[in-house]
Amino acid sequence: MLDLNYYPFELAFQYPFTTAKGTKTVQPTLVVSLGMRNIKGYGEAPAINYYNVTVADMIEKLEAKRSVIERYALIDMQRFWHFLHHLLPGQNFLIAALDIAGWDLYSKMRGQPLYKTLGISLGPTAITDYTLGMDTVAEVVSKLEAHPWPLYKIKLGRPHDIDILRAVRAHTSVPVRVDANEGWTFDEAKALLPELLQLGVTLVEQPLNRTETEAMKELKALSPLPLFADESCQTEQDVKKCAEGFDGINIKLTKCGGITPAIRMIKEARTLGLKIMVGSMNENTIGSAAMANLLPLVDEADADGPLLLKEDVAEGLTYHKDGNISLSGNPGLGIQFWGEQRENMQRI
Repeated sequence: MLDLNYYPFELAFQYPFTTAKGTKTVQPTLVVSLGMRNIKGYGEAPAINYYNVTVADMIEKLEAKRSVIERYALIDMQRFWHFLHHLLPGQNFLIAALDIAGWDLYSKMRGQPLYKTLGISLGPTAITDYTLGMDTVAEVVSKLEAHPWPLYKIKLGRPHDIDILRAVRAHTSVPVRVDANEGWTFDEAKALLPELLQLGVTLVEQPLNRTETEAMKELKALSPLPLFADESCQTEQDVKKCAEGFDGINIKLTKCGGITPAIRMIKEARTLGLKIMVGSMNENTIGSAAMANLLPLVDEADADGPLLLKEDVAEGLTYHKDGNISLSGNPGLGIQFWGEQRENMQRI
C-alpha cells in the first residue's frame, strides 16, 4: 500500500521569465509524495499554460485515482510507469511527478542513490547553462553581469534577437546556446544561423514550429550549427521522427512522463546518432535532482530551475560556479523536502 500526498506551490522567479510563449513571474508546481513504511519519495510537476496543464487539474485527477494508486504494490518501476500510463492517459506531467516520486521511494527503500538504482556510474558530466529570458538589451546584459556563468542559454524569437546576442557577446566570451521556442520562420532562421555561428553560439533549440517537419529537414541540411528538438520531441514516440530534422533532442521529464520513459528515449536516441540534452521546465530542486541523476547519460544539460527561482521547497543539490551540479549522495533523489514546513509559501 502506498500513502499518496501532494503539495501545491507558486514559486516566484528572480526576474520575470519571458520566452516566445509568454511571460510569467511565478511557476505553479505540484509536489507529490508516495510513502511506504515511514519512507517517502517525492516528485514534481510544474504547470505549463501552453500545454494546458494546471495544478488544479492535476489535483483533481489525483483525487479521482487516489484509491487505485494507493493500492498499488511498488515492486517494479517499469510496471508502475505502465500502470500510471494506462490509469492517467494523456497526463504526462502528472505521470512524471508520480514516476519520479516512485523512483525516489524505490531507491530509498534500497538505501541507495537513484543513479545507482538505475545502474548509472558517476563521472564527468555536462555543465548546466543559465537561462537569460527575453528582455530589453539593457536588462539582458544586467542579468548576465549579475550572474556570471560558464554557459548561457538565451531565449530568442523576436525581431531584435540579433541585437541581444551581439550585446551579450560584447560582455562575455563564454559559450552561448540559443532557444527560439518555435519563434522563427524558415527564412528568418536561414538568415540568422550564419551570424549566430560567428557570434559563438554552440547550438540552437527548436528554431521552427514543430509542425514544419519538412522545413526542419531542409534547415538541418544547410545549418552550420547543431539543431536540437524541444517542442518537436515531447514523448518517446517523437524520437525517431526527429532524427531527420535535428542533430539532437531535448528530453524534458515532465513532457515525456518521467524518468522511466526518459531512459528509453536516451537509448533510442543513441541508436539514431542523436545528441541528447536533459531540459528544464523551471522545476525546483526536486525535479532538477531527477535530471541531475541522469546527467552521466547525456551530452548537454539545461537544469537551471533552482537558479532562476528565488523560492524553493527542497535542498540537496549544489550548483558550482563552473556549471557542475553535485548530488548529495543520499538515498533516492538525494533531496530533503521541507516545503511542508514553509510558513511564508503562497499556497494555491
